Amino acid sequence: MNKNYNLMEKEVAEGINSYLVFKLGNEEFAANAGKVLHILELVKITEVPSSPNFMKGVINLRGTVLPVIDTRIKFGMNPIDYTGNTCIIVMESEVDDELIEVGALVDSVVSVAEYDQSQIKKPPIVSKESKNEFITGLVEQDDKFVMIIDIDKVFSTSEMFDLKNLTEQNKTVAETIDN
Repeated sequence: MNKNYNLMEKEVAEGINSYLVFKLGNEEFAANAGKVLHILELVKITEVPSSPNFMKGVINLRGTVLPVIDTRIKFGMNPIDYTGNTCIIVMESEVDDELIEVGALVDSVVSVAEYDQSQIKKPPIVSKESKNEFITGLVEQDDKFVMIIDIDKVFSTSEMFDLKNLTEQNKTVAETIDN
């Protein structure tokens, strides 16, 4: 265990971070691999009435009700039909010192990449009212940019608590049906 800790310390000290790279349309995004819990094949998603437009619904993940969001809609992109490459990335987000799991629909997973901090450039400031503060950096790779996202900043606090409350309500309903 101590050996693993030393490896992690070395990785942090050298400024190297692992990222899961995924695609939405022609664009590539990367999320810190430490926030990724699972990558799942697309399964049936149960819609939840009166949920935010970006929330596709919930799935059963090993007995846990997991909210699933359409990342394309959340990022202001047009929704598309799902393909054989569409998958759900299960990520952990921290809101007010509480960890919340959320599934994010993506067009496909590309790779796991390591970027040295010196490779990550600041994103351009689009406007004061810009709602993409979750894009924390850009990495140039193969004549294109990969956008680094901070999953903890993708959702507002109220959105995360809405997702959590919807999940808990549906868990209660599911438990009532099972009993």
